[in-house]
Amino acid sequence: MLGRQRRHLARRRRHGRRRPHRRPDRPADRAQQTALALQRKFKTVAELGPGASVSAVLAAANWPESREPVLIVGHQPTLGAVASFLLSGEEAYWSVRKGAVWWLSNRAKEGGAAVVLKVVQGPDFV
Repeated sequence: MLGRQRRHLARRRRHGRRRPHRRPDRPADRAQQTALALQRKFKTVAELGPGASVSAVLAAANWPESREPVLIVGHQPTLGAVASFLLSGEEAYWSVRKGAVWWLSNRAKEGGAAVVLKVVQGPDFV
């Protein structure tokens, strides 16, 4: 939660005007809100809704050919499956903590390419 939101909720609680907290109903809406909070331009890819396949995510990111950084905002189990596929070569259901950031890159080297895990950062440190 952003600092401004926290202060606003604290003020409401102090004054006894507690309204029910409304959350978006769909995971896709929550992903949109996360992307908006980053205050950067972004593109929504309809094919990457809940239940998207690993191949759909990689195709949307143009992995590994993309020359520009790509940020994928999503949810479980899709993100865990993508991380496991890139790092182990097999699709599995790895746990990706809510609000965490995983930075993966592709490094070309003699005889092929290697996926490099540069950073995994939990939401407490983002």
